[in-house]
Amino acid sequence: MALFELTLILLLIAVALTALSRRLEIPYPSLLALAGVALAFVPGAPVIEIDPELALALFIAPVLLDAAYDTSLRDLKRYRLSLVLLALGAVVFTAVAVAFVGWKMAGLPIAAAIALGAIVAPPDAVAASAVLNQFKVPHRITAILQGESLLNDATALLIYRISVAAAIGTLMLKDAVPVILLATIGSVVGGYLFGRLSVIALERIEDAASSTVVQFAGTFAVWIIADKLGLSAIITIVVYAITIARRAPRRMTARRRVSTYSVWESAVFVLNVLAFVLMGLQARSIVGRLSGDGQGEAFLFAATVLAIVIVARIVWVAGYVAVIRWFARYASEEERRDGPTFPGAVLVGWCGMRGLVTLVAAVALPANFPGRDPIVLAAFAVVLGTLVLQGMSLKPLLRWLDFPRDTTVDGEVALARVAIMQAALDVLSRKNSAAAAVVREQYEAQRKVAENPEDAQAATEYDRLRLYAINRQRDTLEELRRNGTIGDEAYHRLEEEIDWAELAASPAGSFQPLTTY
Repeated sequence: MALFELTLILLLIAVALTALSRRLEIPYPSLLALAGVALAFVPGAPVIEIDPELALALFIAPVLLDAAYDTSLRDLKRYRLSLVLLALGAVVFTAVAVAFVGWKMAGLPIAAAIALGAIVAPPDAVAASAVLNQFKVPHRITAILQGESLLNDATALLIYRISVAAAIGTLMLKDAVPVILLATIGSVVGGYLFGRLSVIALERIEDAASSTVVQFAGTFAVWIIADKLGLSAIITIVVYAITIARRAPRRMTARRRVSTYSVWESAVFVLNVLAFVLMGLQARSIVGRLSGDGQGEAFLFAATVLAIVIVARIVWVAGYVAVIRWFARYASEEERRDGPTFPGAVLVGWCGMRGLVTLVAAVALPANFPGRDPIVLAAFAVVLGTLVLQGMSLKPLLRWLDFPRDTTVDGEVALARVAIMQAALDVLSRKNSAAAAVVREQYEAQRKVAENPEDAQAATEYDRLRLYAINRQRDTLEELRRNGTIGDEAYHRLEEEIDWAELAASPAGSFQPLTTY
């Protein structure tokens, strides 16, 4: 019961920290990391041991699916060279550098040192995206960081699973190549097939709550089945999520889709909070076991790994950008303009904050793993250090770099909005009823606003009128429920409809409902 109460308190604290992070314009995982460390010093805090396989499935599977679902295949193809160099090259480079330090400095076995390198290698774009979105940095940078965050997890965790198996004696490193080939090819095929089956199942479910439960259960089932078959659960989940993202939206109702998105967003947030709680509780027991002469050496090793992780990424990014720019001298003017820049390299190099994947991979190490305590302590130091040092300095760095405000996504939204309004008008042109005339008039007004986004006065006037009417609708709906004309079920259904109408009238959150006009 004490653990349950502690979890509730920590969730509420996390909500408060998230609000504070928005006010301070810093990544919320940075504050969660500090809260997790503070938890290690709370007297009487419980010690939690979690099964390694359960930790990976429980924390990694839903978070990977959520990230993969939002990944743009177009951007993955467009920036494939940079993504390969980061998601594969940077991960391997960092893992090798850290493994060498772990082998030489801490005396870890080779396989255990490689496992440590794989644990701390993959950056997490979640920490950076909250700040980057506020500054509207070039779309190329945000797309690369988000794509890297997804793909480098697969690379790092594949290395991690192989090195852990080798360290505990269930796999020889010399036999790893067939395992990698099976994991890569089989996982891609398996993820695609699982995704197609999931889409077929989901389109037969009408209830929103049941659909969401099936999606969560399906995600964990895909992870477990892939693991049992000897595939890479990580790659399987990524392909599974991308398959669903491309095929499911047109086969799901709007109500189910809205419900699903909101639940997944909350679930990922809770998983992040619980992971940092586990970090704090584990750190407390590890520091206790390392008390004495070994404690100083362990902290020095952890600090060294943190420094290697930060420097390795900066060196790798600066190196590959210099090489690409050197070859770009022979490219066309358009290709050079769309290529990497040194200010972009500085930002990408500094956006190397580690997060949930590093935390969970460290916690998931078996209890008898060689050098487990110093490895886990080093992983926690990397997460805390990068989130605090890099995460909290990201805003000043962006101000210093002073990127021009990027409008790529805004332009795409405006283009698509005009197209979908025109599509609605075209199909309504065949209808001659009075109701169709009214609906056509509404779409005509929306299309005019979409075609002239620079006409702020027209957009403001149109949306203000809609919000003014919506505000009156809310008052009437409240009165109908208050006087007993309608019940709560009808109230909430209409409330949802009005909510979506208000969101449509406030595309950027710039307008608020007016009480007078």
